Amino acid sequence: MTRAEGRRRQASRALGGVPQRPWGQVERLMPPVKVISDDQVAAIHAAALDVLARQGLRVLHGPARKLFAGAGAEVRGDTVRIDPALVAGLLATVPATFTLEARNPARNLKLGGGWCAYGAVGGPAYVMCNDKGRRDGTFDEMCDYMRLIQSLNVIHQEGGGPFEPLDLPANTRHLDIYHAQIRLVDKSWQTQTLGLARTMDGIEMAAIMLGTTVEGLRDRPTLLGIINTNSPLQLDVPMAEGLIAMAAHGQVNVITPFTLAGAMAPVTLAGALVLQHAEAMAGIVLTQIVRTGVPVMYGGFTSNVDMKSGSPAFGTPEYAKAAQASGQLARHIGVPFRSSNVTAANEVDAQAAYESQMALWGALTGGAHLLNHAAGWLHGGLTASFEKLILDAEMLQMMDAYFEPIATDPGALALDAILEAGAGGHFFGTAHTMARYETAFHAPMLSNWDNHPNWLAKGSIDARTRANIVWKEVLAAHEDPALDPAVDEALTAYVTRRKAEGGAPMN
Repeated sequence: MTRAEGRRRQASRALGGVPQRPWGQVERLMPPVKVISDDQVAAIHAAALDVLARQGLRVLHGPARKLFAGAGAEVRGDTVRIDPALVAGLLATVPATFTLEARNPARNLKLGGGWCAYGAVGGPAYVMCNDKGRRDGTFDEMCDYMRLIQSLNVIHQEGGGPFEPLDLPANTRHLDIYHAQIRLVDKSWQTQTLGLARTMDGIEMAAIMLGTTVEGLRDRPTLLGIINTNSPLQLDVPMAEGLIAMAAHGQVNVITPFTLAGAMAPVTLAGALVLQHAEAMAGIVLTQIVRTGVPVMYGGFTSNVDMKSGSPAFGTPEYAKAAQASGQLARHIGVPFRSSNVTAANEVDAQAAYESQMALWGALTGGAHLLNHAAGWLHGGLTASFEKLILDAEMLQMMDAYFEPIATDPGALALDAILEAGAGGHFFGTAHTMARYETAFHAPMLSNWDNHPNWLAKGSIDARTRANIVWKEVLAAHEDPALDPAVDEALTAYVTRRKAEGGAPMN
């Protein structure tokens, strides 16, 4: 039995009869796509270094500027200029691989090398499903969405709150989100990094979750947080505070410029990549100034805008090429790479599928080590969709099956079966087929493979409607993962105290 057949044999159908691959990351053994030459990578890298040395980065946070200055950067007013030699020296201290701890040690994640983690959608204000349409997110529905994330084996990480629970106070809702993440998900989860208070609350609660202290967490990467620069060439106060706190406490920053070609970045893809690369390197350098050797990731999010309306476009050919080139740039500087699964579609329709599939191919063949917003993203990131979560989970399972190597052992070569079937025969009844038919191929959770008359006879149910049925079946079969009552009590006490203190001010 090959490794792929073994994984398929282990596939679980326990959750409402929905076929799933077993939990686990699939190591990517095929080399990443090189969409530009090594010389072109070097040219983009050199241009980005020139930007940092001559134009520099506007850093609005005084303590961050002080850190840069202490490391040897030139600081004038709020502008930080970084010499190429300083950049190179600090990039050399970034670990190429690391492990991210989860509440359940069996859910720990490897990042870097051939390993990629799929993180669910995080951050939208709205939620959407077939039954109720698009609406403001609520805490109860957010918890159900987290339960689905926990139940779907192909999703490795909760992405920082699938959508904002707008029925909770803005200054304390992050505490309820963190508590729900720990209670409802025993996988890795992302924290919020918008300002010092929110970041430290996540770190404090993660330490309680693991039965350690904040100091004890410093050498145990557990949390991952997204740091967005304000493109072009600016780092604001909340993001700088979050970055410094995460790095100082040994946690993982993902430095992600928001470079939309034609708007916040040059209209050419190469120019947008130069700007992305410069901003990403500046943020990565700052993490190493704060704490040498702390894990950090290079975030690529370059896409383009619709030049007719100015609206962001996602899942475009430009996005896919930018993701592949970003992977090359990240490997050039030796830093693990983050990309995303994105679409600008307004419904869970054909556009949502083909744009997301385009984004997936760009990200995963580009060598991404974190696929952020891997499942559930809709409306350009403004909405988390229950049905899109299932559609994306189906595509992620297909990508994992694709990345499993083709077996060529004697059993896979099937010479005996070819001889048994003979000329003009068939393989349905051969011993080779009978021994393998249950595990030979990928089993979909969403796709319907009936012929057209049978599909009509069963009600002509389309993929979006099937996705609605699937998520409800999965949710109905879900059981929350066990949590030590003492840990939950300590978390409740922490949340209660921080709410009484006023939580985190809005930035």
